[in-house]
Amino acid sequence: MSIWERAKAKVEELVGRAEEVYGESHGDAAAQLHGEAHRLEAEAEEDAVLGEDDVRRHPDDGAAPVR
Repeated sequence: MSIWERAKAKVEELVGRAEEVYGESHGDAAAQLHGEAHRLEAEAEEDAVLGEDDVRRHPDDGAAPVR
């Protein structure tokens, strides 16, 4: 995946954190939970992007001969 997709995931994570902190500071449980969900979704997306990059760098389809 591209650097732009990684950057987008990081921005989404920061937006989620900001919403989570807003909810905590204002006593808004719904905003806090929504921010946490947003943050976790972005972290998962970032992990998926990083995992795809790793597969491209080190492909292993199991077809390599055993020595």
